[in-house]
Amino acid sequence: MELDFLSPVSEELIAYAEALSQHSIGSKVKFNSVLEGIPDLGDVQIAIIGIRENRLSETYEDDLLNFDGIRKTFYSLFPGNWCMNIADLGDIQKGDTVKDTYFAVEKTVAALVKMDVIPVLLGGSQDLIYAQYRAYDTLDEMVNLVNVDARFDLGDAEQVISNKSYVSKIIVNEPYNLFNYSNIGYQTYFNSQEEIELMDRLFFDAYRLGEISNDISLIEPIMRAANLVSVDLNSIDSGALGSSFFKSPNGFNGKEICAISRYAGLSDKVSSFGIFEYHSALGELSNMLLAQMIWYFAEGVNYRNNENTVAAKQEFIKYQVPIDDDVLVFFKSPLSGRWWIEIPYVANSNTKLKRSTLLPCSEEDYLEACNQVIPERWYKAKRKNEV
Repeated sequence: MELDFLSPVSEELIAYAEALSQHSIGSKVKFNSVLEGIPDLGDVQIAIIGIRENRLSETYEDDLLNFDGIRKTFYSLFPGNWCMNIADLGDIQKGDTVKDTYFAVEKTVAALVKMDVIPVLLGGSQDLIYAQYRAYDTLDEMVNLVNVDARFDLGDAEQVISNKSYVSKIIVNEPYNLFNYSNIGYQTYFNSQEEIELMDRLFFDAYRLGEISNDISLIEPIMRAANLVSVDLNSIDSGALGSSFFKSPNGFNGKEICAISRYAGLSDKVSSFGIFEYHSALGELSNMLLAQMIWYFAEGVNYRNNENTVAAKQEFIKYQVPIDDDVLVFFKSPLSGRWWIEIPYVANSNTKLKRSTLLPCSEEDYLEACNQVIPERWYKAKRKNEV
């Protein structure tokens, strides 16, 4: 029933995919079709879904939103040295109201996540992240949201939600599932100092565009902690998109945004991935970039190490580092060489965590701790846990 909100892929698009080379991605995709309906998703790892909603964009135009250009370009690509079972489940149409669309997105994403199928969402206005996030309400766990965006999109919780003011709704609306919000690629001149200071007071993570561009590997531990990831196309420089629709000359280039997408796919915890702010004014170059972003995300999923399991964690190497009155506990995977730091459970407090948990970190964090420098991510996570 939860997947009944999906409109089938057009017969024209299916015919296009079937006419491609037998080695292309499109020749192997399972389709939600008019004749066959929803395909068997038992062995599917990724499901592509379009969301034709943009009414809450601050620059709203009556744009019908058609994602077929992205789909055709993606279908025509060839997989790497990997085999990925992918389904295209069609589109969620505009509801009578935006709330109706949100409801359809929430139920669809929740159903797929419970089936261990990763929805890749192609959407209009970025306020759709709110519906993507609310899909996790039934999973009974705290959620980490990573947003690749030039703006924080905090907004005023007292005002109507929009594509520039949805994060405040995520923070204040019940049920309270958000543990951490991380912004990747913010540009200072697009954000007020009040918002920057608020991000700090809330112990959220924010990484400037220049910081990430100088060292793209900083993305890895951030993505490893994420449950859901979203990308605002405004975070990409307009030259890489080949369109004057987005006005900013600064942002991630094509290579960087594809690397970010791959890191998101590599994360064992990421269970939904969204690309938002698409507009029909975007052309072939934009479609190619988005198709390659999906390609890199799929490749990342293929190379997951599945280290987020009890069995895998039992093999981790434990390191204890005394700092002042604390003893920081680090773990290293002998399989991947990746690092985690333990966030202790605080008994008899208003803790957001039900037990001790492992926060992804870098080897540099461990080395800094050995030099008596407390990692900032550990400090923020510990403070959020105590508040």
